[in-house]
Amino acid sequence: MTRTAPRALDAGPGLRPPAQAPVKLWLCPNDALAPDTATLLAAHWLDEREHQTAARFLFERDRRQYLLAHTLVRRALSLEAGLAEAELVIWRSARGRPFLQPLPGGLPRGGDHLDFNLSHAGGYSLLGIVRSRRIGVDVEGLEREPHALETIVTTFAPDEQDWVAAAPRGRGRDRRVLRLWTLKEAYTKARGLGLGLPFDEFAFRLADDRGVLGFRPPADDQAGRWRFMELEPVPDVLAAVAVPAGDPHPPQLQLHHGFPWHRAAPHTLTLPEPAGPIHP
Repeated sequence: MTRTAPRALDAGPGLRPPAQAPVKLWLCPNDALAPDTATLLAAHWLDEREHQTAARFLFERDRRQYLLAHTLVRRALSLEAGLAEAELVIWRSARGRPFLQPLPGGLPRGGDHLDFNLSHAGGYSLLGIVRSRRIGVDVEGLEREPHALETIVTTFAPDEQDWVAAAPRGRGRDRRVLRLWTLKEAYTKARGLGLGLPFDEFAFRLADDRGVLGFRPPADDQAGRWRFMELEPVPDVLAAVAVPAGDPHPPQLQLHHGFPWHRAAPHTLTLPEPAGPIHP
């Protein structure tokens, strides 16, 4: 089941960000750009570090996915920031999380901060962009090796492992595993911790269908500080989004499909209320 709504808003960025700027997601299949097109755009847009990374891939399919994902990042950030793709300066934290370098005096299209996060799996790249907040995203395809899924489960908290084991073996159990995995990845990426935060130090309680019923944060965080959303933007591709819950009202989420060449209207959703604590 896909959680998208028919109602849509204008996809084009305004001259100034609204008081309650939406969370923006771009879901882009790996075949959205022809290989020659992705290579051409990358030659003009990517920086020296990105070119060096692309050159280190052993397999051509992996290099093409990298080029598609990183041209997507620069194109979408260009639309939001009002800068040419090659003018964007992207740096990485000590843990490897990428950030857009702010400009003195702010961005041409308003504001002085854009945060973004990228994930790619299952033949898709997923990019999240927000203003004045942090964001973490993850995307996973259901077509995974059973042994790999069994290994993933061992990283979860005990109550999460019990919830997974309660489902019959097969697609239903696989879905539970990847729902938890995408949420955990999104949360740790939003915090900039990545693999530095063990997945058994925090836990989610999920509805059987979709939705976060409760969140037990790690020791250095508190419940109620995050909004989480689960999505299945195309069949058998699961995604999760994590953003801080600093806004008094739930912000909108705009979901775009494909490479951002045009200004097609996105699907719009409202992010859920902050996830409360897990109760016995």
